[in-house]
Formats: sequence, C-alpha cells, structure tokens
Amino acid sequence: MFYRRKSYIVAPEIVESFNKHFNETLLPTQLKYGSRLIGRWMVPQTKGPVEIFAIWEYESFEEYEKIEEKVRSDQAHVERVKAWYDQHGGREHVWKHYLLEVKNEQIVSTVVKENSQAR
Repeated sequence: MFYRRKSYIVAPEIVESFNKHFNETLLPTQLKYGSRLIGRWMVPQTKGPVEIFAIWEYESFEEYEKIEEKVRSDQAHVERVKAWYDQHGGREHVWKHYLLEVKNEQIVSTVVKENSQAR
C-alpha cells in the first residue's frame, strides 16, 4: 500500500471556502477515479493560520500516479477548480495570500504489524 499526506497551512479567512471546495469539488473527483480518503482534519486555531491535512490510501505509487493523471485530465473538474480560484482573485493570488504552505508527501507506518488492529 502507498499512503500520502496532503497538508496545507491556510490563511484563516479562506478556511470555510477551502473546506467547502474540498468537499464539493476535489473529493468527488478523487473518489470518482479511485482515490481512498482515510480522513481529513484541521487543527483548530483561535487566530492565525490553520493546518488542514488529509491521509489518502492507494494500492501502489503507480496507482496514485494513474489516478492523479485522470484527475488532471478531467476537463469539467479543471473548470470547477479554476472557477473556485477565480472567486478568490485567481490562482496566483490564492497561492500568494491564502495557501501559505502545501505539502504532498508519502507517509509510512511505524506500527509493527503484530500490534496493529488494521486488516
């Protein structure tokens, strides 16, 4: 199995819209092409930037790459993403002012299989 953690440090003023965008636009397309979401969380903050992260599971790194290619090739999806960016001043503006840090990284388990309750 291949696991990935996608994390964002997000300006507080865009958190609500960003979470809605994930649930209404990004997640359905990922699921359509076979991604498996383990979960998505955020670290609550009373003020300042907010960390939001998701854990995804794939059969292999190759499967992950194939799914991502399908997502990027889905023209209707690409248009919905562009529309969201445009609502917030355009892609460049969002990346400069609202998405303060983004990471997409492989994660590996540190749990010894004998101690795991996972199937």
